[in-house]
Amino acid sequence: MKLIVEILLTGLAVFIGARYLVPGVTVDGFGTAVVAAILIALANATIGLILRVLTFPINFLTLGLVSFIITVMMILLVDNMMIGFNTSGFWAAAILAIVVALIKAVFGAIGGTEKD
Repeated sequence: MKLIVEILLTGLAVFIGARYLVPGVTVDGFGTAVVAAILIALANATIGLILRVLTFPINFLTLGLVSFIITVMMILLVDNMMIGFNTSGFWAAAILAIVVALIKAVFGAIGGTEKD
């Protein structure tokens, strides 16, 4: 149940960011935003993890900047995979990544954390 709520909240964060806050990012609807959020999470968990392991020394030296760039690249990858989710380029995807992280932080602060 917690995973489904997390997916829906991430989809809502992508929807809000793309529809209202980030110029240059478009999404057809909430369903498309949820699918985009799932694909971004899967890309980060697979390809992104491999890239983070390979770039660990550089990531350590840049205090995580490379990890952020990898996340932006995963958003651009999902943009190329989907029809209803589009970004106008690297900077729009970077701003979307920041906005989604901030919105998810707000959701986490409002909802609190539960201990299982």
